[in-house]
Parts: sequence; C-alpha cells; structure tokens
Amino acid sequence: MRHGTRIAVGPVQFRVGSDWAKPIAALDRLYADYPQHEDRPADATVRLFAARPWRRWLRPSVHIGGDYVVPDALPLPLSMGLLAAEMGMNLQVALGWRRHLLLHASAVAKNGRAVIMSGASGSGKSTLAALLGEGGWRLMGDEFTLIAPASGEAFAFPRAVSLKNQAIAELAGRVDPARLGPLLAGTPKGDIRHLIPRADAIETMHEPVRPALLLFPRFGGEAAVVPMGEGEAFVRLTEASTNYIALGEAGFGALTRLVRTVPAFAIAYPDSASGIALVEDLWAEAAR
Repeated sequence: MRHGTRIAVGPVQFRVGSDWAKPIAALDRLYADYPQHEDRPADATVRLFAARPWRRWLRPSVHIGGDYVVPDALPLPLSMGLLAAEMGMNLQVALGWRRHLLLHASAVAKNGRAVIMSGASGSGKSTLAALLGEGGWRLMGDEFTLIAPASGEAFAFPRAVSLKNQAIAELAGRVDPARLGPLLAGTPKGDIRHLIPRADAIETMHEPVRPALLLFPRFGGEAAVVPMGEGEAFVRLTEASTNYIALGEAGFGALTRLVRTVPAFAIAYPDSASGIALVEDLWAEAAR
C-alpha cells in the first residue's frame, strides 16, 4: 500500500498498510518506543483502504481489511483513521491468533504474578488496568491476555490503552500529556483517547508471568467481592475467548488449569479508588 509501518506488540508482529499517510503517522507516534522487526515476517496484516479510488480524497472513507475481515463492517471517516488501525490490529489477533489461548481481558503484574480482569465493555477493566499500571504494577494489556497452552503462563499484549469517555479525564490528570494520543470525539464507542503504556511495560512485554488472580469487575453500585466457583469462571472465560474452540483440546486444557489453580472473584465498585483498593486487598490475601 502507499503508506505502511511495522509494530511488535508482545509476541505479535504487525504490518499495517494504508491508502493515507495520517493513520500511519498517528500509529508511529503512539508506538514509537515499540520494536519494529523489519527482518521478521509479519504475524498479522492490517489494511486501511478506500473502497473506491475517489474515496481517498472526496469524503475519505476508511475500510478495514487484512488477513481476516468482517464483511459487513461499516467504514470510518479518515478523522478516525487511528481508531480504524487499532480496530484492525485487534481484529487480526482476535480472529487469527492460535499460539496462545486468547482472553478478552486486561491484566497487570507484580513480582512475577498477574491479575487478569475480564468483563463486558463498560465494566471498567481497561480503566482499572491503566490506573494500576500508573502505580506499582506492570501493565500487561487492556484488550487481550495470552495464556500459553503448555505452561499456563500469561503473556502481555500492551498495546496503547483505549481510554473511553470519563476515563480520559481521569488518566489525563495523572500522566505526561506526551503519552496521550489525539482525542477522537464522537466515535461509535464515544470519545476515545489512547494512552501510551509506561516504558517498563514495553521493555518487559516478552516476560511471562504466572496468573495469580482472576477478577470479573463491574463498575457501579456498592463495593462488593463475591468468590466465584470454577464452573462459572470457566463459562465466563470461554465466552471471553475468541479462539478457545479453535484451539480444541489445548484450549480446554489451558482454561481448565487456569480456573482450577487461580482463585476467581466477581467485584463491584462505585469509583476507581474503590476498585483499586479491592484489587490491592485481594492481591494481599492471595500473597499470604
């Protein structure tokens, strides 16, 4: 394509091509500190393209393509080209990755052990992970957590964190403005701004850790912690995995081991401070 870049996020080497320069320039700024292995074949390819040549200039409309596509996906305006690129990267991993059990979950780590947080959009898992990652934790990722089928270890996928709506102001007050991407207002998911992870999260993204806690957060209501049984945790994580069925026996074995060896809790919290406190308290209990 006319413009392109390479980005390595955790074990995934991306090749991103675009009919326009702006989305690539925005990606290069967000991922300037990530490795770019020019001599390594790409694991996933993303294409941002105009369905008609004139759409490159007149009311430019960005379609998302690559190794895997969603045929009925609507295009985005060029002003949201960065969002299209990020969506494309997530799509290729969600539909094509087979080396690990892929969980739609955020994760943070400390002392070689990880807290994995899974929940529906709006549950607060990304904001919690981002806030913990600005404290004494290593951010492993806000979108995917990768579990090695053979060892059960968790691997990071620390892409730029997608902050949404109220979370933007909450994080903007805590971090260097240079670590924030442009504000993308009025997207299909509301206002979005990307946060570049801290340098330590990028430098250590290839270091696996042992899962120590499974949390299923829910933002809103009074603070609460409810232990979760293995069966419910298993079902919830199968629903949160895009490749559990494709991995077959290996996926079943990895997920079974995870829920049998790692304590799981559903947590509810009324605000970020309460959520962080609940995570820290459960971590302290698990460390005993």
